[in-house]
Amino acid sequence: MKLSLHISFRKVISLFLVFLGITSVAFSNIKKQADEIQVTYQTIVNGKSRPDGPKNQVLCSNLSSKSWVESDGRKLLPTVAKETSYIDYILKKTFQVARFSDGKMINTPMVFSEYPVLTEASETAVILGYTCKHLKTSLRSNSIDIWYTTELGVKGTPSMAYGIPDGLVLKVVRNGNYEIVATAIKFLKQKESEPILPAEMGESLELPLYKHRITENLITTVSVFNNEQISFGNEINNPTATDSEKTFKYSAGTVILKKVKLPVAPDDTQLFVELYQHSNGDAYDRTGSVFMIPLDKEQSFLEGLRNGAKTMPVFQARNGKSYQGVLATESFSPLVEIMRFFTSFGIGQFNDKVSVCGQQWEDSTLYKQDVTELLPVLQGERWIGVFIGNYDKGGHRVSLKLKYYPGSMELSDKPSKKYWISPLFNTLNVMEMSGQEYGTMFGNDSLKVNFEVPAGLKNIQMRYITTGHGGWGGGDEFNQKMNTVLLDNKVLFQFTPWRSDCATFRKYNPASGNFWNGVTSSDYSRSGWCPGTATNPYYCPVSELSPGKHQIKVAIPLGKNEGGSFSAWNVSGVLIGEYE
Repeated sequence: MKLSLHISFRKVISLFLVFLGITSVAFSNIKKQADEIQVTYQTIVNGKSRPDGPKNQVLCSNLSSKSWVESDGRKLLPTVAKETSYIDYILKKTFQVARFSDGKMINTPMVFSEYPVLTEASETAVILGYTCKHLKTSLRSNSIDIWYTTELGVKGTPSMAYGIPDGLVLKVVRNGNYEIVATAIKFLKQKESEPILPAEMGESLELPLYKHRITENLITTVSVFNNEQISFGNEINNPTATDSEKTFKYSAGTVILKKVKLPVAPDDTQLFVELYQHSNGDAYDRTGSVFMIPLDKEQSFLEGLRNGAKTMPVFQARNGKSYQGVLATESFSPLVEIMRFFTSFGIGQFNDKVSVCGQQWEDSTLYKQDVTELLPVLQGERWIGVFIGNYDKGGHRVSLKLKYYPGSMELSDKPSKKYWISPLFNTLNVMEMSGQEYGTMFGNDSLKVNFEVPAGLKNIQMRYITTGHGGWGGGDEFNQKMNTVLLDNKVLFQFTPWRSDCATFRKYNPASGNFWNGVTSSDYSRSGWCPGTATNPYYCPVSELSPGKHQIKVAIPLGKNEGGSFSAWNVSGVLIGEYE
């Protein structure tokens, strides 16, 4: 009687396991599930290991595994998420789990079939006394070699991105020179072990969004403007000290300005400016500028915006014209140009009004540029503005962000470096609609600015942005012109700004004119710019700049006027140095 009851019980269990899809072999392994193993790995690059570096860890049984990177004592940024990888061999699924400093968790699940296919190779190897089989695969043009063993009765891997072998991985080699190799195996008793798979993994996300959440948590993003209109004929506002969050509009609405609080960032931070723009009515390519107003001297460009261009210091050129707010003086600093950009022909507003065979228009233009060299002046409380020259009531809409990317995962106890930044000139007339002169002083003259260099500087460089304008056949927009910059009457650098790749950006220019021969206006090469692009700064080291007084000159052979058409050059220059 007892025997028959025992047999019936075994049959019930067997039927239950069959129902769950578990074989008799799996059942024998279930009896061992309390037996867990922890494996420590080291990383070897080009044959050299880092004994004091972070170590990969794997905790595994025959049913599940957990892998993570053990801290090596470094103090990590609080924004760095702690990631752990889990494998469920019964469900044939993996879970990548991230925990943030505030306790929130997210995860991304994947089934085994989504991982790279593993191919058996004939070689074997002995690692830590265990015979390992060899698997090969590839991932994004990287060749991967995996050695795993089945002799321990458990399963796990320190690098599940390369595939899920049916055993314990003891060695992974990427491209023949990057290795993750097991160095120690620890057998855990039943009382030492805890459930490998956690009961809670947080919000479940698709892999792209999961990765985005982790990286976005690292980045400090300052949203300066959000879908703001820049157009002609808007009301002018005068800011007060308490209006720190308001967007102000100047120069008939073609300049928007805001006082923002920017983060104080470590020296190794990378800084990017990111601007989205689309037409809100204007069909033409327009000059645009993202800028910062220095308040380091007695006068500032802010007063010019508030009270008119005539209130700023002037450069009196030989042609008899007065150019307002373009040069540094003892009491005035010109605008620091963060990014020069050019709107495309009517992107967004005219997408559904113009059809071209085979062409799909973009909805907006994104300009994203590395401006890390300006990091020292883009911290703390600053006035940030955007200008787009246009005469349209609808104009354009823009969104502007400054993004601060950490250069290291570790907290640094190094003292911050001290920098010297001196804005010298900026001829881009952001107050065009308020009477500020175009940069036409180069016809009979060179642009001259005097400045003084303090003692104790090193690694000095000039950041120079230049674009030529004059939109007809003889204008400087379409003709190559040499820019010559002189330091104390000696040539510092010479080059001809030119863009010959403008046809690449046709999909951003729905309202561009089409000519009889198939070429469109946006295709034409231009003096340092294309419709729908940002202009790259030119960087020149200034190694022999001794302390004391100096002079910079900018000389450009300006094209002659034709009727009512004229040429102009928008040039901006900033000196950047580091104190020793």
